[in-house]
Amino acid sequence: MSTYIPSGKEIVRIWYVIDAAGAVLGRVASRVAVVLMGKHKPGYTPFLDTGDHVIVINADKVRLTGKKETQKIYRRHTGYPGGLVEVQARKMRAERPIRVIELAVSGMLPKSKLGKQMYRKLNVYAGPKHPHQAQKPVAMPS
Repeated sequence: MSTYIPSGKEIVRIWYVIDAAGAVLGRVASRVAVVLMGKHKPGYTPFLDTGDHVIVINADKVRLTGKKETQKIYRRHTGYPGGLVEVQARKMRAERPIRVIELAVSGMLPKSKLGKQMYRKLNVYAGPKHPHQAQKPVAMPS
C-alpha cells in the first residue's frame, strides 16, 4: 500500500475568519499558522500547500501579555550603513496594527518558497470589516 499524496486539483480551500479582539497575539498567530500550513487537515503533506485561507479581523485589539508592550522590540534594517530601525511594540500597534500579526504569523511559517505561498493566503484587517464576503468565510473553530 502506497502513501496517498493529494494533487493540486484535489485540495479544497476553505476561508476562515478569526476575531483577534482580546485574544493573545502568540496564540492567535500559532492557530493561524497551523491553518495556513494545512496541519489541521488529515491530508497534510509537508511539501505541498494544503492549507486554507485565513482572514483576521480586529487586529488593533490583539493583546500582549506581561511587559511585552514596552519591552518587545521589532527590528529591521534599511540596507544602508547604520540603518537599523527599532520600534517598540506599543508604537507598532498604534501605527501599524496589521503588521504585528503579520510578523508573528510569518515567523511561524516555513522560510521557503512554500512558506511565502502560504503567507499569501493571510488577510489581516485592523477593524471589524473585511471585503471577502463573496468567499463565504466561516468562523474558525476553537
